[in-house]
Amino acid sequence: MERRKALGLIAGTGATAAAFTAVPSFGAETGRAAGATGQDKATAKGDHYTFALDKNVKRTSVRFKNRYGIEVAADLYVPKNARGKLPALAVSGPFGAVKEQSSGLYANEFARRGYVALAFDPSFTGESGGTVRDVASPDVYTEDFSAAVDFLGLHRLVDREQIGVQGICGLSGMALTAAAADSRIKAVATASMYDMSRSMSRGYQDSYTREQRQKVVDYLSRQRWTDAEKGTFARGSHEVPFDDNGNVAPSNRVLPKTLPPDADPITKIFFDYYRTERGYHPRSINSTTAWTATTPMSFFAFRQMTNIDMLAPRKALLVAGANAHSRYYSEDVQKMAPDTVDLVVVPGADHVDLYDRKDLIPFDKLDEFFTKNLA
Repeated sequence: MERRKALGLIAGTGATAAAFTAVPSFGAETGRAAGATGQDKATAKGDHYTFALDKNVKRTSVRFKNRYGIEVAADLYVPKNARGKLPALAVSGPFGAVKEQSSGLYANEFARRGYVALAFDPSFTGESGGTVRDVASPDVYTEDFSAAVDFLGLHRLVDREQIGVQGICGLSGMALTAAAADSRIKAVATASMYDMSRSMSRGYQDSYTREQRQKVVDYLSRQRWTDAEKGTFARGSHEVPFDDNGNVAPSNRVLPKTLPPDADPITKIFFDYYRTERGYHPRSINSTTAWTATTPMSFFAFRQMTNIDMLAPRKALLVAGANAHSRYYSEDVQKMAPDTVDLVVVPGADHVDLYDRKDLIPFDKLDEFFTKNLA
């Protein structure tokens, strides 16, 4: 509270994010200036953000390298009247999103509450470097969080003993994995957490049979031959589905261009964010295309949460929607480390609500958690 009072900041959650429901006509998406709905959502360069920048926050585009030499693109959010040394947060996610979407919204909100907040694009995605585009790696993505800590810890406004991380959706698993391996991260919070290694290798609710898992491995292995022969990298489903005959049935898009009338509820909520004015961004994989088809290979090989016990005595706070299809991931992690991990379940919220619904995201509780555990 003293930090916020000194900076003259308001601790409330602010206005509810606008909920757009109309589906725009996208046309040639890669060249589209996505859905700008007001001047307050755009930078001077005309780039699109899915949220309004708070009047008390300054946003700066920055770059830094991870230990693999990949340049990571980020936006640094700082209170305009910042002085002294402040606590800091590295923020990323969801899986397939970019910093102009949910992670930027979180960083903006944390900055107006008195933190230095860094929202970044994971390697190979968005504006970050990496020769092969839109390929995911649980190892490299975990490293990106630690590289973000490097950057923050060298910043003149940051107290390097008060650095935490906030992961959203699929990057939450990497945030927890990074914190377990990097004790410079003093606290970690997640929202709508997904364990992408478990999701890709086991299926939703661990539904893959042993036979199906082998079919996925065989499909990925054949795709490696195809990519090697063509010298290109095909797009395909990162969570590999099966058809009615039990055969692998990948798609070259994460989400359809238009929502079919019989779409399942989970597809509907993701579509309502990534494919409408609410959250569309032309650099977002989920908005426009799919990951490289062989992306799941590394997630089969890299299990997350294995060393969650190494997080103690530091703390984690997991936030999940009561109606979220992903809720079980957070519940299972909390069961693995009950003395280290706390779970907050948000009534009436689904998975995607915690991307941008500021009336549902418990920013007060997140702020309280980081204030206590970064002190």
